[in-house]
Amino acid sequence: MEVRVTNLRDQVLEVVRQAMVSGEIRPGDIYSAAALAARLGVSTSPVREAMLTLVNQGLMEPVRNRGFRVVAMSEQDLDEIYELRQLLEVPATLSAAAKASPADLERLSGLAREIEAAAAAGDVPRFLDADRRFHLDLLSLGGNRRLVANIATLRDQTRLYGLEKLAEAGRLTGAADEHRVLLEAIAARDPSRVEDLMRAHLEHTRADWAAG
Repeated sequence: MEVRVTNLRDQVLEVVRQAMVSGEIRPGDIYSAAALAARLGVSTSPVREAMLTLVNQGLMEPVRNRGFRVVAMSEQDLDEIYELRQLLEVPATLSAAAKASPADLERLSGLAREIEAAAAAGDVPRFLDADRRFHLDLLSLGGNRRLVANIATLRDQTRLYGLEKLAEAGRLTGAADEHRVLLEAIAARDPSRVEDLMRAHLEHTRADWAAG
């Protein structure tokens, strides 16, 4: 893990979130703010602020006098998250897709290329970062910030341990290609196709990607 110097709290939050989702930081282990700060090469304050944000989002829990621990997700938890994402993310994507301009599609195409490049390199953290930015950027076109924030939290609660295995097997490129195909359906103004693609994409996150 590494942190670039900009807004340290936000940078730490993003790095820790990626490490949680990819499984680098796993449920059951306790992480102190001081230890993570030393590992990231920053002061303790922004790390503690980031961890408390994750606590408020239900992703971590404090362990008295010891640090923070990732909230464990059961199979039932993952099923519930998957169902919620189907209920929220599919219609939200359809709404956003209907409002996408050519400029929006061009910007999203750049993110799709980032996803494909990360997949080709087997770089799971970079893949997750670009994938997250792609979908949240797309959803933001719908104009409902609270909806986007709730979907972002649900996405972050999904444990995508299976991505490491897909990357090792060279199969991450197939997942990356889904974003380009989705953009093609949006550009063609084909809502039925967009819906089918999003449902299939979410099925992958629950089945292949969350095999931990």
